[in-house]
Amino acid sequence: MEFSTMKINEYIEKLSSKSAVPGGGGTSALVGALGLALGQMVGSLTVGKEKFQDVEPEMLDIMKKSEELLEVFSHLIDMDPEAFEPLMQAYKLPQGTPEERAQREETIEKCLHDAAAVPIEVMYCCSQALDFIKVFADKGNPQAISDAGCAAAMCKAALESAALNVYVNTRYMKDREYAHQLSVRVGRYIAGSIDKADAIYDKIYGRLLRANYQE
Repeated sequence: MEFSTMKINEYIEKLSSKSAVPGGGGTSALVGALGLALGQMVGSLTVGKEKFQDVEPEMLDIMKKSEELLEVFSHLIDMDPEAFEPLMQAYKLPQGTPEERAQREETIEKCLHDAAAVPIEVMYCCSQALDFIKVFADKGNPQAISDAGCAAAMCKAALESAALNVYVNTRYMKDREYAHQLSVRVGRYIAGSIDKADAIYDKIYGRLLRANYQE
């Protein structure tokens, strides 16, 4: 099932059901995609306008890169449930004999690695998206500045949500060294990108707040 091509109401209905997929990982990718798409909207409202001619080449370049990143996000929306379903099946494998238990543990370990790989990629994509959103916020059409702030907030939420979906898998891994490596990557993304998102949001929030008090 391709969740990335579902109608919004169908996705919400499926998400709210007792079905294990889609879940937090795929939805993190969706939220990241929505955030980046909002940023791209700011770019679309900037290019082609005479007053923004000086930033148009850079804006067009960022929009092209954003479009490529949106395709990755879309792929990750579907990859997450594809990685999670084998893990659910692995827990159902027989464990009546030592051989069966060993095979089950090996299969679960592989599935845990696969399941954690998707949200790690979501975090990477969110980090890249925030770099693009900063350009949209700093140089885009100021009439759409609130959308740039919303874009940053959504990518921050997607990043934090994806982190939880990494940790829910690493905690069960037998390979603790690999689990630690993933935890280090999560920490780096959180440390660098959360500050990045907050800086964009706070700047826009303050700007709009001051504008309201000046009226």
